[in-house]
Amino acid sequence: MKRIFEVAPWNVVTHKLDKENKRLQESLTSLGNGYMGMRGNFEEDYSGDSLPGIYLAGVWYPDKTRVGWWKNGYPDYFGKVINAVNFIKMNFLIDGSKLDLYTDKISDFTLDLDMKNAKLNRSFVVEKDGSKVKFNFERFLSVAQKELSVQKVSFENVGDKAVDVKVISSLDADVKNEDANYDEHFWQVLEITEDGIIAETKPNDFGTPRFTSGMQVSYVTGLKEVDHEVGKLETSKTFEINLQPNEVGSLEKRVIVVTSRDYESVDDIRDAMEGISARTAKVDYDDLLSAHENVWADRWNQSDIKIDGDTDAQQGMRFNLFGLFTTYSGEDSRLNIGPKGFTGEKYGGATYWDTEAFCIPVYLGVSQPEVTRNLLMYRYNQLDGAYINAQRQGLKGALYPMVTFNGIECHNEWEITFEEIHRNGDIAFAIYNYTRYTGDKSFVLHEGSKMLTEMSRFWADRVHYSKRNEQYMIHGVTGPDEYENNVDNNWYTNLLARWTLKYTLEILGEVSKDQFAKLAVTKEEMAHWQDIVDKMYLPYDEDLGIFVQHDGFLDKDIEPVSAIPEDQLPINQNWSWDKILRSPYIKQGDVLQGIWDFIDDFSDREKKRNFDFYEPLTVHESSLSPAIHSVLAADLHYEEKAVALYERTARLDLDNYNNDTADGLHITSMTGGWLAMVQGFAGMRVHDDGTLSYKPFLPKKWNSYSFRQVFRGRVIEVTVKEAGPEFKLVSGDPLQINVYDKPLMLK
Repeated sequence: MKRIFEVAPWNVVTHKLDKENKRLQESLTSLGNGYMGMRGNFEEDYSGDSLPGIYLAGVWYPDKTRVGWWKNGYPDYFGKVINAVNFIKMNFLIDGSKLDLYTDKISDFTLDLDMKNAKLNRSFVVEKDGSKVKFNFERFLSVAQKELSVQKVSFENVGDKAVDVKVISSLDADVKNEDANYDEHFWQVLEITEDGIIAETKPNDFGTPRFTSGMQVSYVTGLKEVDHEVGKLETSKTFEINLQPNEVGSLEKRVIVVTSRDYESVDDIRDAMEGISARTAKVDYDDLLSAHENVWADRWNQSDIKIDGDTDAQQGMRFNLFGLFTTYSGEDSRLNIGPKGFTGEKYGGATYWDTEAFCIPVYLGVSQPEVTRNLLMYRYNQLDGAYINAQRQGLKGALYPMVTFNGIECHNEWEITFEEIHRNGDIAFAIYNYTRYTGDKSFVLHEGSKMLTEMSRFWADRVHYSKRNEQYMIHGVTGPDEYENNVDNNWYTNLLARWTLKYTLEILGEVSKDQFAKLAVTKEEMAHWQDIVDKMYLPYDEDLGIFVQHDGFLDKDIEPVSAIPEDQLPINQNWSWDKILRSPYIKQGDVLQGIWDFIDDFSDREKKRNFDFYEPLTVHESSLSPAIHSVLAADLHYEEKAVALYERTARLDLDNYNNDTADGLHITSMTGGWLAMVQGFAGMRVHDDGTLSYKPFLPKKWNSYSFRQVFRGRVIEVTVKEAGPEFKLVSGDPLQINVYDKPLMLK
């Protein structure tokens, strides 16, 4: 655990330039607007350790899969997000000497991420060669105009003699990823002028689309332009001012960013940049900022969670929501939510099963149904790729990828790529979750029924029938607990396979005759699926009364995490992989993930026995782990445990719990704060009959908490105080809910 920022309700702020933790500072001050995003890198060059990163939504590159031993079925390429042309770059000369915060003498440093308004502020005083200048930076990525990046820098002479300040502002295509596979540049400049760059990703051998990006810059400043330079990879302009003592100069940099995802040709890209630039040129800085802030105000008004009495918890919750909103807002069904969002290169910026399992429940509660529907359409539109993934394994139907940009699997670890097949069940569950929560069956009866049918065909071919046991089994898998590879009969995987087949059969009974005909499901197929449902093997231990994570799990030396010496944690940074695989320690919820998914289907006794057995074995070294454990702990009235796990999930990155935030935030696990609060502390459930219910409790160290929840055309406000819960219908038709199993009408 490492806390390098101050605790404040709406801000992530520090007054220290922490050179040893510069990458961590950059991660925690990342910005995004769903269309593009960036780490909290300085505008100017910094000669110390840093991880520069600017990323464009949906723009990626296929890098050749490199493995020591090729296996049939391996993906041809490993898809990765790529560092975009650096459009925020600005260097500064003070009396001819370059500003570098790593080596220069600075004071009064402030770095402030304003979460309420999604703006990054930075200020400091630098002393060089007898001159003293105060710098102030502001930066935001507009959510009112998604293609617009705005930076404003001012500099004040706070010394006692005149000082010359030069600003060299650039668009720089000389960028690369830190990843070792990227030892080459991946942008080829097509056009470069004084005011813009149009660049295309280099050719690839896999037939995947190349992307073109365009950046056009304009300036608002009283400084004098003294030079410009157009090179092969970089275009820059130099501005200058001579400041007398107490005099202030400023420069505003606006960049329009567009890509070939939205425009077909270079001419179209050029026209779009010029058109958007012309429109925004008519608007001053304050109005641009105000339009941006107004959108954020609407977001917070609908989804903010307020916690009274615990500023640590309040900051963590808002940081979670901020990370989600800066990554994905739901307007574009071609986009999804990468585990690092726009904050780093790790995980390749691709789509994982995290979206369906963890993000969809939150977006259902904080946004309109169209947002979640777009996430489901993303998968539907990539069904062709899922067919290919299954075919490469010699199987029928569709296997959705573990990691993807286009539906084709692009991850190069076998035990993850083709053993962690539970994601097919997670995607099926997301369709069910959307349908149950919204009451809207239009997706599941059309696009969803196609997805379910093809996933069921995969499961029916992937299982095998054990004649000896007279049951269906699934061998050679990895469950959600990635510290167990190539196991047989992972309980969670088998559970979801059985459930998917059962749910598909249910939906096939509801689709129209025309849709049923299009799906071309035979009676023999349906009978086979029902046989699997009836005879699926789910490991269970009678003596312990628990669902067994997989065959052989109980043969391990079962010792709790408390038995591990403190200096050996986290084990993924201290133990060999062999030792981890042989241990009983669980990376994240596995059996408990299944119980969380279907929480209404298990008795209190079953939930208690399984939680009491598995949670003490869980190291929570996946960022996705604490939240579901917090929900289950709350359900079991283990309130102190629920709060402790909430604190871990809400402040996972802010306090760097797993010592792995320096390379980017854990965006998909930022759902954890909302899940732990709303499903856990408030006990919110949506039951199969559509009933919305709550069983709230108030953590002892809090005075109160409140949140708003979108549900079936309504907005409901829930406030929990020491005196008890209060419920208010903010908008929409009257609704009956259940509170502590008693009906309550909201009007």
